[in-house]
Amino acid sequence: MNNVLSGIVVLLLTATTALFAQSESKEQLVVPLTDPGKPGSLEVGLVNGFIHVTGYSGKDVIIDASTRSSSRAEDRSTSSGGMRRISTNNALDVSAEEKNNRIRINATSHQKPVNLTIRVPQRFSLKISTVNEGDITVERVSGELEINNVNGAIELTNISGSAVANTINGDVTAVFRDVSPNAPMAFSTLNGRVDVTFPASVKANVKLKSDRGDIFSDFDFDIDKSQPKGTRSTKSGMYRVSIEDWVYGRINNGGPEVMMKTMQGSIYVRKAK
Repeated sequence: MNNVLSGIVVLLLTATTALFAQSESKEQLVVPLTDPGKPGSLEVGLVNGFIHVTGYSGKDVIIDASTRSSSRAEDRSTSSGGMRRISTNNALDVSAEEKNNRIRINATSHQKPVNLTIRVPQRFSLKISTVNEGDITVERVSGELEINNVNGAIELTNISGSAVANTINGDVTAVFRDVSPNAPMAFSTLNGRVDVTFPASVKANVKLKSDRGDIFSDFDFDIDKSQPKGTRSTKSGMYRVSIEDWVYGRINNGGPEVMMKTMQGSIYVRKAK
């Protein structure tokens, strides 16, 4: 058994039983860690579907996966002269590979959404992403978080460590219980607000920009009131000069850089009560 756990654990999930009137499939993977006493990491990327990760007190990584037939397929079935569509591709195709506490999940989600609800030990770093039909939520996890979405929100709750969180269409919210002292962080969206809560003792150099919104904070910022900084680039012998309209400041005498940016929305830098 120890030899098995120390190698690569590959679990392949193919759910052939459809539930809820043949419209949804569900299955669960339980992935043991090589060394449950040490921190781990998780990597997963979807094309369609949501990802929800929760830290818990257990030793295994538990992956609950589900998929539902797309509405487009249902629309086609209703226009087929009363005939019932027989689905041949409603099965789940999800695999998990573990080596030395590093887990990589692979899910085929191109043709239909695959939704993942994952429980991990609390000391876990994450690299997770999705593109369509879902948000990303993370709670009660301590580690390095790299979160990317395209058409959905990102919500990080009761986390510790550091985070880089970026989406295109959706809000980015984060509530930190504790912050790594030397790690830079970034939070950005194109269409939505950026709302981050830090412990009152956090030390950071902040770099903030909202093109069509406002910036709010209940921290005592030491704002850099110097002139806006310019950048110069050259092409074909001509110079192009542009002015950056970023807000620069320091919290508690400064620390690692924290960048927040949005185009359509406001920025909130909150102090935990």
